[in-house]
Amino acid sequence: MQNSESDGAEESRQSLVFFDLETTGLGQSCDIVQLAAVSGGHSLNLYIIPRCRMERGATKVTGFRVRRQKLYLHRQLVLTNSPREVLVSFIAFLQMLGRPLVVGHNIRRFDCPLLARALDEHDLRTEFESSISGCVDTLPLAREMLKDRCLQSFRQENLVKELLGVNYKAHDALEDVRALQALYSVLKPTPELVCRHMFTLDTMESKPAVTAVKAEVPCTMPGQRPLWEYFKQTVKVTESNAEDHNGELTGL
Repeated sequence: MQNSESDGAEESRQSLVFFDLETTGLGQSCDIVQLAAVSGGHSLNLYIIPRCRMERGATKVTGFRVRRQKLYLHRQLVLTNSPREVLVSFIAFLQMLGRPLVVGHNIRRFDCPLLARALDEHDLRTEFESSISGCVDTLPLAREMLKDRCLQSFRQENLVKELLGVNYKAHDALEDVRALQALYSVLKPTPELVCRHMFTLDTMESKPAVTAVKAEVPCTMPGQRPLWEYFKQTVKVTESNAEDHNGELTGL
């Protein structure tokens, strides 16, 4: 009987996917360069050659550069995928976890609008929305939970340093989501608090109703299935010239 109760608790546990983008700049017209997601020990990390130029400030912060239609990160050549391949792979990653909750820092104002625009361009928005239970932005969530801590900044790097006592390689999407997953496990928001901060791509532009009694999206999740049952989409890596496979970029 004890095992049965334990299994039931496991099945009803909310699946979480921590998500982040790196982009060519800070405006809503910028392009996605990196998309990363993590859920427990499972991760997704993909790169895109942007259509627009990298802003100087973004290059300085992230280390991304584009040269001759190839993408480099800190002077190392990285393999890239088309925007559609990246989006389809992200959706497959979400589907394998059984409609998880997508969590990110400052995603309501920045990442999700950019993601929504990209999904609309490739006619994938409906498929994405049917693959998740909702989204949660940890920036307003942390502000509400830590309002009595007198923190000078609620930037993710600062929260990780204050609550976990560590520094990490910020502005790399994969490192950001790994750090956010650790931060979230320390914050431990209640289900009620999480529900108050939930939103969808359709409601993200409205003002967050943190005092609302009911959430606009479901707060319970079905049980997870084995990952291999879902992740069947093969990602085709964009080919690079053989002479560039040493991964070095010179003359920058």
